[in-house]
Amino acid sequence: MSQTAYTVLENEWIVLKDGTRLAARIWLPDGAPAPAVLEFLPYRKRNGTSPRDESTYPVFAAAGIAGVRVDIRGSGESEGVIDGEYTPRELSDACEIIEWIAAQPWSNGKVGMMGISWGGFNCLQVAALCPPALKAVISIASTVDRYNDDIHYKDGTHLSAQLSWAATMLAYQSRSPDPELVGERWREMWLERLENEPFFMEEWLSHQRRDDFWKHGSICEDFGAVAIPALVIAGWADGYRNTPLKAVEGLGPRAKALLGPWVHKYPHFAWPRPRADFHAEAIAWWNRWLRDEPNGAEDWPQVRAYVLDGPKPALRREHEPGFWVAKDRWSKPSMLAFAVDAAGQLAGEGGQGPGPDESSILRSPLDTGTAAGEWFTLKPDAEMAGDQRLDDAGSLVFETAPLHEELSILGRPVLSLELECDAPAANLCARIVDVHPDGTATRVSFGVLNLAHREGSAEPLAMTPGRPASVALTLDACGYRFAPGHRIRLSLSTAYWPMVLPQPVDPTLAIPHGALRLEVPLLGEHERIAVPEPEDENPLPEYETLKEGDTRRSVERDLMSGVTHYRIYEDTGLTRHPQNGLASRDVRDEVWSIDPRDPLSATGLSTWTCVLQRDGWSTRTHCVASLRCSADYWFVSARVTAYEGEELIFEKSFEKTIVRDFM
Repeated sequence: MSQTAYTVLENEWIVLKDGTRLAARIWLPDGAPAPAVLEFLPYRKRNGTSPRDESTYPVFAAAGIAGVRVDIRGSGESEGVIDGEYTPRELSDACEIIEWIAAQPWSNGKVGMMGISWGGFNCLQVAALCPPALKAVISIASTVDRYNDDIHYKDGTHLSAQLSWAATMLAYQSRSPDPELVGERWREMWLERLENEPFFMEEWLSHQRRDDFWKHGSICEDFGAVAIPALVIAGWADGYRNTPLKAVEGLGPRAKALLGPWVHKYPHFAWPRPRADFHAEAIAWWNRWLRDEPNGAEDWPQVRAYVLDGPKPALRREHEPGFWVAKDRWSKPSMLAFAVDAAGQLAGEGGQGPGPDESSILRSPLDTGTAAGEWFTLKPDAEMAGDQRLDDAGSLVFETAPLHEELSILGRPVLSLELECDAPAANLCARIVDVHPDGTATRVSFGVLNLAHREGSAEPLAMTPGRPASVALTLDACGYRFAPGHRIRLSLSTAYWPMVLPQPVDPTLAIPHGALRLEVPLLGEHERIAVPEPEDENPLPEYETLKEGDTRRSVERDLMSGVTHYRIYEDTGLTRHPQNGLASRDVRDEVWSIDPRDPLSATGLSTWTCVLQRDGWSTRTHCVASLRCSADYWFVSARVTAYEGEELIFEKSFEKTIVRDFM
């Protein structure tokens, strides 16, 4: 491919119809007209996403594709104040930006939109609004269902990531604009943000059921609204692993799915390896849909996935064993069913089943789940699930005999069972585990369910103590090969802390063995393929390190008080951009605590410190957010303090009591 010269516009103002100016960084190829790709985020183009922007958009521009990286209003150098996640105003702003791009003299009138996480969400949501110039999207680590497949709730359970993310966004939005770009107005803009930025947790906790708040922006409500091609990408090690398969099931041939072994990162620099050459993949996608180049992108396999081949938990998972497969057309997989036999083992259906009265009682210690890792993973270390033997000790476990033949699966497993609960609601967690011959236990897939949401999350239905209820739990998507000699384990628990917050009661479940059925999706017909890796093993630019970063994670069980603490410490270090001279540092210090005997003891405390500085100028914000509960209420609080140099210039507190809807 010939290389095109390009120009970088460090800051271009896009003026919206209401007069708000949004800040854009543009990589502009020489030789108009050119197609353009928009990425629209609240994460600061100048010192937030600049490493990954600078790894990708110069490559796009050299291929003759303009890159337009815009900060959402109230973020970075953009004016105004953010008003939430994926709000109507945000999506309307995106449509205006697309219209602006298409009207530029350097544009060929065709625009693509892409992003990871927030940008992956909003590009799908904007596609559903059908702005005329938007012709295709690439959505990475995103969701089509904001209630069930994001960091807030999962099948009616409360994810602790909800507080973590609210604290993160409070900290991110508290950072000041860069005076080098906005001039003397920087302080006025900063104070406006600090005064008016919301604490997102208040709104999220006010919508504990799947209501219209969550349906907004969930394209699964009407897949037909998305009429343009969508390349949807995710990693098995990330919380957004369900989206690619849901997208192809909902969008049909308009969607292509790519699933790798990755955490929450772009595929060309993600961990664990192997990586994928995202740049080449994206350029081919854009050339097909933004240039009408007949390169056959529409004929790519509908699903390409990396099937993990028995990886073991490790302190750091650099490379996952496995192989790439392709399915030209995705269809509902054939399912292989397991049941509990008379010996209490998982076995293929058709053998001797358990006796009519055989059942198990399940009531897990409330700190079961510390080997789960994080829902939202950014590094292939303790953020990924660890050896499952620790959590299995607090779980009800069924497993197969050693396998005589390999078993490869791709898709979403389903657990069906009948149970009784002695409370109106309970959390149920199910995990599929690969037990290696030496006993090491690798989590393959998991699912969680608030049993009151067993028939849906819009109108929950209380469990009736003493009355059996039938439950079906769909676990997360996975691609995995179980080797001969390994065992398949099903682990059930009533706790998965700290990932999932407990119910206000500590319930006990009675599970008859005869009604339990686990179905796993068979890989089925496929083709083994090669997915090219990027030539550059270190595609991100290197910035000057002024202070080294630090990462720590630990679990502390106080044997005197009985309280368990789960601690997270992340320090990015202080780094300085070599061209614009802006230095930044973010520090997260988070602690979750619980008494394993008391569900009302669960607390979370997340503290952030954010620093921006340049010679002769500095700002610092300190944000603290907390969550605690009673049987009837959630108590949330937050505090923001801001400093210019060492002078305190702003402080604000949030306090909110929210009725607890554990149904």
